[in-house]
Formats: sequence, C-alpha cells, structure tokens
Amino acid sequence: MASLIKYFALLCLVFAYTHGLSQDDRMRGIKNRFGQMGRSMGNNAGTNDSLKHRNKFEDSITLTFRLLDSTHPFTLDTSIADFTRRFPIPATHIFLGNTGTAARSLLFSPTLQAGFDAGFHSFDIYRLKMDQVRFFQTTRPYSEINYFLGSRTEQLIELLHTQNIKPHWNFSFQYRLINSPGFYKSQKTNHNNYLLNSRYQSKNQRYTNYFVLLGNKLMSDENGGIIDTSSQVRALDNPDFDDRFIIPTYLGQQQSFSTNFFNGSQTTGNTSSFFTALVRQQYDFGRKDSIVTDSTVIPLFFPRLRFEHTFTLDKQQYLFKDFFADSVYYKTNYDTTLRFSKDTLLAQENWQTVNNDFSIYQFPDAKNLHQYIKLGVQFQFIRGDLPSGRETFINTAGHAAYRNKSKNKRWDVAANGQLFFTGFNAGDYDAHISIENFAGKKAGYIKLGFENTSRTPSFLYDNRSGFYFQKTASVLKKENNTHLFASYFLPAFKFRLTGHYYLLTNYTFLEKFFRVNQSSSLFNVLQIALNKTFKIGKKWNWHTDIYFQQVIGNAPVNVPTLFSRNRFAYEGNLGFKNLSIAMGLEARYRMGYNADQYSPVLGNFFYQTSQKVRNPLPDISAYVHFRIKLIKFYIRAENLNTARVTDGFGFTNNNFIAPGYALPGLQIRTGVYWSFVN
Repeated sequence: MASLIKYFALLCLVFAYTHGLSQDDRMRGIKNRFGQMGRSMGNNAGTNDSLKHRNKFEDSITLTFRLLDSTHPFTLDTSIADFTRRFPIPATHIFLGNTGTAARSLLFSPTLQAGFDAGFHSFDIYRLKMDQVRFFQTTRPYSEINYFLGSRTEQLIELLHTQNIKPHWNFSFQYRLINSPGFYKSQKTNHNNYLLNSRYQSKNQRYTNYFVLLGNKLMSDENGGIIDTSSQVRALDNPDFDDRFIIPTYLGQQQSFSTNFFNGSQTTGNTSSFFTALVRQQYDFGRKDSIVTDSTVIPLFFPRLRFEHTFTLDKQQYLFKDFFADSVYYKTNYDTTLRFSKDTLLAQENWQTVNNDFSIYQFPDAKNLHQYIKLGVQFQFIRGDLPSGRETFINTAGHAAYRNKSKNKRWDVAANGQLFFTGFNAGDYDAHISIENFAGKKAGYIKLGFENTSRTPSFLYDNRSGFYFQKTASVLKKENNTHLFASYFLPAFKFRLTGHYYLLTNYTFLEKFFRVNQSSSLFNVLQIALNKTFKIGKKWNWHTDIYFQQVIGNAPVNVPTLFSRNRFAYEGNLGFKNLSIAMGLEARYRMGYNADQYSPVLGNFFYQTSQKVRNPLPDISAYVHFRIKLIKFYIRAENLNTARVTDGFGFTNNNFIAPGYALPGLQIRTGVYWSFVN
C-alpha cells in the first residue's frame, strides 16, 4: 500500500511539473520564506528568475504576502543554496535522530513572552504557527507541490494553493505531512499540519477582515534512548547491531517497523494537537483620494485612525501513553509505582483559550502606514482539563506599540509591550524596543535592541499539571529575563555579526527526568554569531556560520561553547541558461559539552552534568541542488562522517546528540519542489 501511495504521489508531481512547464512561468525576486526581506548572504543560485505567464504579451504575475502583524509586503524564497530553508529542522537545532522527533536549539534562547504557557516546546519546529501565516495578494492563482523522500521511507509532502477570489479578497490553503519510521526502535513520527486563511478588504479600503483556521497533530513514538548491552563495547559498535532497529531501547520494545503513514496507532509516545481559529476585523477612518489617468481612476485611501478587534480560539491537547509500561523504568526515573510489571501509564492535559483583543491605531502620517501608535486591551478566558479536575483562569491585559519606519527606509524603530493586570498571570509583562539604521550600501545595516520579561513559570512546573510527578509542590517565583542584542550586516561583503547578552534570575528548569528546580541567583549568557561568505573562485563560495557562547555564573544551562556550520559549494549554471545549481559539502561541528538529556514522558529536555557528549568528527553531508525553470531538485547524502572499516565497511560510527540518542548512519534524501501559475 505504501509503495502504491508513493508511486501515485510521484505521478501527481510529474503531472504538475508538466503542467507548470506548459505555462512557461519563470520566477524572479522571490526570497526568504518568512519575512527575511530577501537579504540572504552569499546565495546567488536561484534568485534571478521571474514569475510570468507563457503569453509574453500578458502582464506578469504579482505575488506578495504579509504576516498578520506586519505592515510590509514580502516575497517568496526560491533560492536553492541552503536546504534548511526547505527542511523543517533549522540548521542550529539538534533532534533525537529522526525527523519529527523532539528537537531543541543549540543556541541559548529563553522564553521572552509573558502570559500563559503550557510548557511543551520540543516539537514546536514541526508546527505551523500563527506568526508564520502568510496572507497573499496575487494577480493569478499560484500553487506549490513539494515531495521529499529519504532513507527508511522518510516522507515529507507539502501543498500550497492561493488565489484572489476578487481583487481585494484572497484565500490560501496549505497542508504538510511529515512521516518517518526512523532507524531505531520506537522512533516513528507522523505529523499533519493544515492551514486555511483569507484576507478581505472592502472596495473603499476602509474594512479589512483576516480569517485563519490552523491545525497541527504531532505524533512521535518514544524509546527512552539506547541501552548499552555490554560494559566493554557500545551497542552502536557491536557488529551484531548493524541493523540499528534491533538495538535494545528503554521503551517501546514491542514496536515493529512500519512505513504506513495512514496508520495512526501508537502504543508508546507523545501526541499533541493544536487548533486555532482567528478572526480579525479592522475599520479605518481617514481621507479618500485618487489617481486619474487617461483611461482609469485609481481610488486611494489614507487611514488616520483604525479600530481593530481580534477573536482567537485556541485548543491544545497533550498526551503521553505507554500501554506496555516497564514498572522498573518508571520507578527509577519518575518515582512512579505501577500495579504490574507491564502496565499502562497515561499523562495528559487539555487547554482551551478564548481571547478577545480590542486595539486602536493612530497614524501620524497618513501616507506612511509603517508609522503608527497602537493601544489595546485583552480579555482572556483559559480552561484546563487536568487529572485533578477543571481549572479556569481569566486574564486581563493591556498592550501598546509604536512603529516608525521612515519613508527613505533609513530608520526603523519598533517598540511594544504588554502588562497583565489580573488573573493567573497578573503582574507578568514584556517590553521590547529595537532601532535599525541603514547607513548606505557601503556602511550597511546596524541594529540595536533591548527586551525585558517578567513571567509566570510555565504550567508544566505547576503541581496541578498532568505531567507533574513530584510528591511535593515547588514554590516558584516569577522569572525575569533581560536580553540585549546588536547586529551589523554588510551586504556588499556578505558579512553579518550578531551579539546577544542575556541576564536571568529565577530561571526555572527540569532535572532528573521530572524534578522542577529554580535558580534564584543571577547569571549571564553571552552569544556571538559570525556569518560570512568568502569567494574562493569565480563561482565557488565558502559559507561559514560560527557561534560562540559563554555562560557566566553558576547557571543550570548546557550549551556548546562553539558551534559552526560550513558549506563549500559551486553556485552557478555550468554554462546552461535555464539551469541554476548549488553543489558541494556541508559540515556541522559541535564542541563537546554536557548536552541536555531528554524526558520522554514530559516531552522536554532537562539539565544534567554527568554525561558529556563528544563527537570526534563533524556531521558531514554532500549535496547537489539544482533548478531547471520551475522545478527544484535536492539530492543529499548525509552523515558521511559515520563511515568506517571496523568489522567491514559500513556507516556505523554514529554521532551522539544527547545521552542515549544518536544520529543515524548514511541517509540519502531527495526532494522535488516546484511552483506553477494557472
């Protein structure tokens, strides 16, 4: 059945590609998927294309999008040099060895948002989130069909369609499937994401309506890590375990290998579901105007005052289940006694949030919508269905924002903040301010910023949580996090330098699988990033990203002091007019450090100091990415560093990313991505 599905999907892709080529559409100036403004560094492959209809006498397609809280239009990304722009796992993240499993950033990034937080974020990178929703404006229907296939039948399918029903009314649909059985036992993942959204504006341009339906269902089996079967030889080094699926694991021993992504059954693992419905309505007061040409009259409207109401319904469900729970494992790691040696363990909680937000905007300059003052109030009703019963919280909050991007685009000032007046999160606040200056093509961009947050610790650390295993409740204070940042970007030299400085008190964290702790002492974290592209030939480039991190003080934080990513690549067209190609080697290196361990039941990483993760070699990949007109191909051989000749040649020298969790051996990944215009 799985084979038939794959062949059918490939047939659909071939058909769509043929259809797209028949339109002779081309792509130009489509960069950076989510608001990067097209300032990618050292990426010349795949950026010199346009989006046109096959009839050269007809108008070109105009395709832009806005984010929900953005005033600036952005364009899509068609670059092919960096695969992580297409792949759901960012380059700076590590994951538990299989696409779709729990992941975390190697770069220190504490939560800087006030308000209620359930506390489950290890699968966030696989979710479609509200701040990523794109509201398109297009003159023609536009579609994307993407298919990705990896070793062990790893699959990723993405669909996107958007079109304007009327000149001022657009709708979009997006779907994504991530399914991967994994190399190790009880590691299968099956994630489904969907998004339906629209933006409508009245003819007189006074009324605007945003509508969003967004859903995510994430399923990940859990194995608790690899069991070393011998004190003399690691399981990964034992030739009897060349097939990694037969290596013993702490959980999920009863699991069998399956490639059927229609099979939603799960015996040991985490399931989380998210649903969000949003309706935003805006009405503007201002001045009407028009542009009169020889043949048409183009109506214009310049707002001075805007009233906005946003209604949001948000549902979150978290569940861990083990139908064949090992009583010894859970007694040892979670201090939980089961009735039988093989029993059922369930941990779950459900949340529903209804949010009403009322805001007023004032535009000092009617002809500059990038300059405004915003004031608003928020009423939030939160209901949690927990093992101890139902909990209800009512929050009230106020918020304000100021934005001023000058007409000459040299200055950009953004400031915003919110304060919770009453409710579960009373006293929480966050404040942000940033200033960016464009000093010219030779001097580049300079940005400075400051953030401060006081927040109630995530509900995961509350003794009412369905995932709280401590016998006694911890008394926790509000966390206070301060973040100073600066960046300098010089496009002419393809150079970026970024610095972050964090000061934290009452930092809340997990230790020993489930224990909640809070660091009351002040500690600091310094983080410096250098991104540079070096020309090493006419069409050969060296892209380097170097990250340095230093923890100052007695802090419960584990980060590698040095992390680097380097790509040595040819980026050109090999003399063919319709071909763009990027091919080369990629290496990622993590300095040895006490990597956080992972708690399967809580679905979170936790602080530990007993095991240091060292890897003698970086993760090495070879790749060929190319585009022929509308279609983009990705061919990659990853984890080449695992090759060795001990007990015969094989890719068995696996790198570890957390205690008990290793990356797989050689992985071959291929992807087909394309767009077409109807």
